[in-house]
Amino acid sequence: MPESTAAVNAYIEVIFSDRPTQVVPVNVLPFFIGRGAENGNHLSLDDKRISRKCAVISEDSAGLLIEDRGQSAGIFVNGEPTEVRLLADGDRIRLGTDDGCQLIFRLTSESFAQEEAETKLRSILGSLGNDSTEELNGLRLLLEATSLMHSQLPLESVLAAMLDHAIVITDADRGMLLEPDASGVLQVKIARGRDGESLIPEAMKPSRSVLGSAVELETAVVNEDLNLAEINVQNAQSVVMQLLRSSVVIPLYGTPRRQIDASPEAAQRQLLGAVYLDSKRTATFSALDRQILDALGAQAGSILENARLIEHKRERQRLEQELSIAREIQQALVPQGLHDYPHFSITGIYRPCNEVGGDYFDVFPLPDGRIAILIADVAGKGLGAALLTTMLQGALSGMTLDVDPVKVFNHLNQFLCQRAAVGRCATMFFGLLDPDGAFEFIRAGHPSPLLLRGDEVSELYSTGSLPIGLLERETFTSSRIQLEPGDTLLLFTDGVTEAEDKDRNLFQDVRLKEAFGQHQDSSLKTLLDGISSAVENFAAGASQADDVTLLAVRYRGSADGIQKEL
Repeated sequence: MPESTAAVNAYIEVIFSDRPTQVVPVNVLPFFIGRGAENGNHLSLDDKRISRKCAVISEDSAGLLIEDRGQSAGIFVNGEPTEVRLLADGDRIRLGTDDGCQLIFRLTSESFAQEEAETKLRSILGSLGNDSTEELNGLRLLLEATSLMHSQLPLESVLAAMLDHAIVITDADRGMLLEPDASGVLQVKIARGRDGESLIPEAMKPSRSVLGSAVELETAVVNEDLNLAEINVQNAQSVVMQLLRSSVVIPLYGTPRRQIDASPEAAQRQLLGAVYLDSKRTATFSALDRQILDALGAQAGSILENARLIEHKRERQRLEQELSIAREIQQALVPQGLHDYPHFSITGIYRPCNEVGGDYFDVFPLPDGRIAILIADVAGKGLGAALLTTMLQGALSGMTLDVDPVKVFNHLNQFLCQRAAVGRCATMFFGLLDPDGAFEFIRAGHPSPLLLRGDEVSELYSTGSLPIGLLERETFTSSRIQLEPGDTLLLFTDGVTEAEDKDRNLFQDVRLKEAFGQHQDSSLKTLLDGISSAVENFAAGASQADDVTLLAVRYRGSADGIQKEL
């Protein structure tokens, strides 16, 4: 199905009973919904009750459709089981029989919003007659304000134009848009003058008394003559010092939100900010002005909410692009496919649970003829862990300069411990493969690799050690074993043994050893594919919280015994 990036002007509210509401724009068609972004989903829902291929929103001549793609127990629209259905604004979509997650479809197409706004505004103005030029100008201005809701202009430009419309409608000297800061106090974000000029927000001194009154009443407050206002407003310092004579405050609210199963009366209005207008003249607000203030507030609130939604969408797209670049770089640093050396075959797989992860492995030859292998797992997930893996990989690649590996490990440990702000440690396993089968290794808190010799699977070590970056006084040493021809080593991260099924049971070492032992005669690719399949079959689609990394090494023996890996 071809993907279209044309403007859709729709979004989905994702409501979990135990999480904050999330707003996700429908920015491409078809729009796939399911568990895990790695499964090609545009709306990724991290919940085991959601199938990996759950639903899709697509378009036909009648509008936008939702279709069941295989959600366990089906999907329901407004309580009715649905295979394919045309969506309407406000439709509630339940995924499966559990109501712990619901999606609310919101349609904000330009024609829909324009028609709705025009109907409301004509209703407001209809009681005043149809021949008034002032009424028609008011209607024109508000419809122009409505069109800003669908503008692709930068957020600052949209909000400045919204203020200019408000100033013209109310005949004010200046206008300000205020938004709540982290502590909930309204602060001036944008200020405009009577002639459309920009004013310095920090220099504006809106009347806090007037603002407080409007927010408390949750309605527009008009003071045509501040000398006749309440005493506390008349005596407010900002009013006296700035010689203000009239003011208008319009609190702006977003779309009311309510929790699942809550009554409509329980919907909460979110204060997005306020439009504040004042003048040094005594204003004479007409009946038209008074009646359109609420309409202006509703439109301004919608503009601000929509502009924020667009800004959030752009920011999310930028972040997704950066994460995609980071993922490409990280994947490029990991050795790809099967590597053949004169005496060894080596291959590995790396599957991060997020866009970028904290696992990695590396394979590189040393000047003395030995092959270095490395696997590591940085504590944590995401970009922070990925940055540290890249740093560690670069530092350890310095071993190609014939540096003692033990000294490198001890140096890295001190380096991380002395930078406590990094706040991360890493488990690592580093090995040196000699052509004669001698295998020297250093361990730093990492799970023991498994050795398959004949039909027996064993661990290289059973005693513990500390990760790098955990304790500064810790020192690391190397150990040795002798490999025999046909021996296979399996290095892994704990994302393999700690993979979970839907009941939170772990895959554990026993299952890994069993899956490993079944492939003594298989190629390394078949071996890793078999282990991966065993983990996936065990998880049965359950969402995983850790990266999965596997590295397999097979010693072929001396030159006389070398056989090409199939």
